[in-house]
Amino acid sequence: MYFLSNSIFGLKHIIILIVCVGLIVAGSILSIKKIKKPTFHKILLIVGIVSETLKIFSYILANEAELGGYLPKTDLPFHLCSIQLIFIALLNFSKNDKLKHLLESFMIPTCLIGGVAALFIATSSSLNMWVITFQYFIYHSAIIVFAIYLLATEKYTVKDYLHTIALLAFIFVLAIYINSMLYFKNDAGEYVNINFMYVVSPPQSGLPFLNENHGWFVYIVHYILLAIFVITLTFIKPIINSFKKEKVEEKIAEEPTVE
Repeated sequence: MYFLSNSIFGLKHIIILIVCVGLIVAGSILSIKKIKKPTFHKILLIVGIVSETLKIFSYILANEAELGGYLPKTDLPFHLCSIQLIFIALLNFSKNDKLKHLLESFMIPTCLIGGVAALFIATSSSLNMWVITFQYFIYHSAIIVFAIYLLATEKYTVKDYLHTIALLAFIFVLAIYINSMLYFKNDAGEYVNINFMYVVSPPQSGLPFLNENHGWFVYIVHYILLAIFVITLTFIKPIINSFKKEKVEEKIAEEPTVE
C-alpha cells in the first residue's frame, strides 16, 4: 500500500515527521533558555560536518560500481539548505560582526522555511537509505531550530529584510549558472537536469502553485513571489515596527512648535 511505502507521506515519512517536530520543539526550548549563540554556532558546525561526511561517503559507496570515488553531480551541496554549511563555517571563523549579522538575518527565513519544506517534501533517497534518512532529517531539524533561536533572541530591521532578499536573488541567479554548467548527457543519450535551488523544475510533481502546468516561466514567477512572501512574513515584525515609527515621526513633525 502507498501509505506503508517509503514515499512522501507514507507511514515511514509521517513517523519521522512526528519525531522531527518533537526534536525541533525540545531543541528550540532548550537552546533559547540554555545555549549562547557562539556555542550554538559550534554545535551547528559539528552537525554540518558530520551530516555532510555521512552524505558524501554514503552516496559514493552507493554509486561505487558506476562512479568509483566520485560524488554524483546531483548530490553536490548547492541546494539552499546545503549552502548553509558555508554560512555556518563563516559564523564560526569570521571576526566580522556585520557579516555575521547579514548571514544570520538571511538564515532565519531560508533555514526556517527551507528546512520545513525539506522535511515535508523529502527526496526519495532520504527515505530509502537509513544513513541518509538520519543525516537528512537531523540536519534540517537543526537548522530549523537555529532559525527559531535567532527569531526569539535577536532583533532585526527592514534593512536586514532587504539584504536577505538581495542575497537570495544573487544565489538564485548563481544556481541557474551552476545548473547550466553541470547539465550533462548520460550513457543512454538522455540529458540529465541538475536542479539546485529548484530553479529548473519543482521539487515534486503535482504541487499546488509550484508546478509547471503553465510552463517554466509561470513556475519561476510563482517561485519568486512565494519566496518574497515567506521572507516578508518572517520579517513582518520589524516591517510593522518601521511603519509605526514613520507614522509617529510624521505626527511629531506635523505638531506645531511652541515659540
